[in-house]
Order: sequence, then structure tokens, then C-alpha cells
Amino acid sequence: MREAAVVVIGGGQAGLSAAYHLKRHGVDFVVLDAAPAPGGAWLDRWESLRIATVNGIFDLPGFPKPPLDPAEPSRVAVPRYFADFERAAGLPILRPVRVTAVRPAPDGTLVVESGHGAWSTRAIINATGTWTNPVRPRYPGQETFAGLQLHTHDYVSAEQFAGLRVAVVGGGISAIQQLEEISRVATTSWYTRREPVFRDGVFDGTGIIAKVIADVEAGRPTGSVVSYTDLAWTPYALAAKERGALERRPMFTAIEPHGVREADGSFTAVDAILWATGFKAALAHLGPLHLRNEHGGIRMIGTRVAADPRVHLIGFGPSQSTVGANRAGRQAVTTLLREVLTHV
Repeated sequence: MREAAVVVIGGGQAGLSAAYHLKRHGVDFVVLDAAPAPGGAWLDRWESLRIATVNGIFDLPGFPKPPLDPAEPSRVAVPRYFADFERAAGLPILRPVRVTAVRPAPDGTLVVESGHGAWSTRAIINATGTWTNPVRPRYPGQETFAGLQLHTHDYVSAEQFAGLRVAVVGGGISAIQQLEEISRVATTSWYTRREPVFRDGVFDGTGIIAKVIADVEAGRPTGSVVSYTDLAWTPYALAAKERGALERRPMFTAIEPHGVREADGSFTAVDAILWATGFKAALAHLGPLHLRNEHGGIRMIGTRVAADPRVHLIGFGPSQSTVGANRAGRQAVTTLLREVLTHV
């Protein structure tokens, strides 16, 4: 079994931020990243998600990003920037290494198990994000559907749906982006569980973060990003509205071989369903640590799990944004140095 004072799980923006600060403080650590190359979840973003469309990419610590071409696919530009950062920082990253479990050891350490062996460590910084844990709702008759079903996780481009009748399900940012694209080449119907709310005026980021922090500090399960922020009238949302694609329908009640049964009992024929239903934190490998409470939440103090000072979650809760991920990486390292790695 190999040893490291800290194991960082995940090599996306949050994991790279933590690694940068660990190295600055001379901590013995390793980053285990399941991806085959630098870039984290950006490697898997759909082709049409261009730099001009993304909500914002913040600089990695100590490494300002170069000017990015607004027309370049984000899944090309961002991984290239991450790769340049990794080379410049000289970080000890092993990939592809998928962590399968983290278990407590009798001596008070943690054992990180993976398909490439195990590590004994004093602490972990978990930065696995959400991309590998898509939310896939179940509806009666879903298995009988004769058409195409995809989740945002598997979406490549609108051309997959050209000429089809498409049900787009979901009320988040990705759902609006993909609805707008698909409505250019297909006949679309938009379904959400709740009536979408589009905000007007200036976005109060501070107030939103405070709400998320209050939830994680109370141990409540956090909702989707848009459940805190509402939707913005972005250029793609306005384009979808002008095209008539933002005519929201209540969720259908069942799926049939050639369409969906509407809430009012009527039938709508569809050839494809896109489940733009979001993602949840990918934390299954932490199951042996029993971090969740009876409500399914994990109570946090900053980036630290309240019940276990050895475990920090970044890119989680209030640090899901790129700027939040950077700050959380620094905060996790600072807290570990104070509470667990006191000899460093």
C-alpha cells in the first residue's frame, strides 16, 4: 500500500486548486483523477458549447488563462488550459485512476481504494464534481419507448435530433441551452416539473451563496443550481423565446412507445427524449465513511465534513462554481494544515 499525507480525488478545477496549495505548503500528496487527460468534466461537454456560451471560466491559482477564442469549443479550450497549468505547476497527478472506495482504518488513517491499488492517507480532499452522476428520472412505460433517449451527459450536438419531434425535459441552464439548439433543427416540446422562473435585474451572487452555505451547514441536501439562482435571460434563452421554444408544459405522466401522455391526459407523439435533468454530487465512493445524515445531506463546516475533520469536499455545495472551486481548494488546504497536518 502506498502512502501520502493527503489524497486529492479528482483533477478538475477544484482538485487542481487544492493540489496547487498543497504543493506550495510542501505537503506530501497525490491527485487521483479518473479522466484520461487533463480537463475534468470539460472533456465531455457537448461540441456546440463554445467559450462564448459558458457562464465563466475563472483563472486557476497563479496561472492567468490566455485569451480564448469565443468560437472555440469549451471541451477543447478549457482542457488545454488545464494541461498547461498542470505542466507549469508540476503536480503529482495519476490518471486514469478511478477511486472505488474510501474506508476508515483501525489506526485512524483512511484507505483510498482504486483500480490501480490503494493508498493510506491522513486526509482526503474530494473533488469529484457531478458529471459522472447524472440524474435519470423514471416514468411509467419508459422502457417501452421506441425512440431515442439521451441524457445531457451523452448529448453531442443538435444534429442528433435533426428532423425529429423531441421532448426536452429539465428546467436548468443546460436544458435551456440544448432546447435552443435543438429547436433550430427539430420540433421541440419543453417539460419541467415546476414553472421556470426567469430573473430580472442584477444577479445577487453573494445572497445565493449564503443560502447554499446555510443548507450545507445545516446538513440539508442541496438542490440544483437553478433552484437557488433562477434562470437568466441569456442570449440563448432569448433566442429560444423568439423561436417559440420556451412554451413550457407540465411534466408528462407516462411514456408510451411513440410518445408521452400529457398531464391533461392527451397524447403527444415524440421521436426522442432528451433528459436535461442535471447531476448530483458523485460521492458513492465515500459511502463506507457514512457521511450522510438521515435526511440524505452531509453537514459541512466550510469545506470540512462536520463529523470528520479528515474529509473535505470541494466543488460541492457553495463551491460548485469555478470561482468557488478555486477558493475551496485553498480553504481545504488551510484547514487541514491547522487541524490535521499540524506537523507541516
